[in-house]
Amino acid sequence: MTDAQPLVAEDADMKGAAGELRLPTVSVIIPVKQINAYAREAVHEVNRQFPECQVLVIPDCDEGVELDGATVVASWPITSPGEKRDLAVRLATGEVVAFLDDDAYPDANWLASSLRHFADDNVAAVGGPGVTPPSSDPRQRASGWVLASFLGSGGCTYRFRPGKRRYVDDLPSMNLLVRRSDFEEAGGFRCHYWPGEDTELCRKLVSVLGKRIVYEPDALVYHHRRAVFRAHLRQQARYGLHRGHFARRFAGNSRRIAYAIPTLFTLGLLLGPFAAATYPISLLLYSAAICIYIAALLVTGAWVWHHDRDFGVVVLTVAGIFTTHIVYGLSYLKGIFSSELSH
Repeated sequence: MTDAQPLVAEDADMKGAAGELRLPTVSVIIPVKQINAYAREAVHEVNRQFPECQVLVIPDCDEGVELDGATVVASWPITSPGEKRDLAVRLATGEVVAFLDDDAYPDANWLASSLRHFADDNVAAVGGPGVTPPSSDPRQRASGWVLASFLGSGGCTYRFRPGKRRYVDDLPSMNLLVRRSDFEEAGGFRCHYWPGEDTELCRKLVSVLGKRIVYEPDALVYHHRRAVFRAHLRQQARYGLHRGHFARRFAGNSRRIAYAIPTLFTLGLLLGPFAAATYPISLLLYSAAICIYIAALLVTGAWVWHHDRDFGVVVLTVAGIFTTHIVYGLSYLKGIFSSELSH
């Protein structure tokens, strides 16, 4: 797809009597473990900017907490985000169900830019980037730059900063709008995995239903990051574990060589010295690869400095990219050899 290719089809069902485009009604669904400050921020921003939307917040337990402009429904004993979303969809009234993470809040153009794509019956879902909020602290900003950099995320940077409008086959549920009828036909998330439940839903929408998913760069949300290093790396380990498991178990959107590159890098880094001791030519290749990687880290650091004039953030980002590659790579390998995941 190119930016010039039209994404909005002429669909009579989406037009009113005067011929103008009729936007579908929306239910915003926010699964949470418990209601916290980020969840309150998300609900506040949705209500402030899109007061016409139904908002459903699904915590584990009934804590007696009320949120203005939202319906709070406890899910216990259901605790996985995917199953919570399935529960919320059964209570939703909108033609489109819009999923947000509890630590994400939408930009003012979020709905206007995304809903128009549903005029095309072949489009089942629309999503956009989750960018780092401007109020983030240095460790959160470093986490954001790790994800937004090409060295950190490869071809998936469009998930963390605005990219080119396109059709995709996998988008994260922190910012995902799905036509309700397609969601129900696909069987919903129906998945105990977390993370990864969104990957499985997208796989069913594209591979089973034959529908399309649109990445819309203007359908933007602000997504609070897990601060480097501990929280960030724990999150990346979970992503790597589930992506590796899905690559072994399911055909489709997880079987891309790009997802295996951190594992190949990590194995090369660990096994390279042993190969060099046996085959002298390997020492030259190993040294060249290390030099290229260091150069890429320095170039990425310069790119971060251009956007965020904080030397501490640059250092944290460079270190964060390296540690992310190692942790994700090893977790991906573990996922490949896992017969089943408990979550």
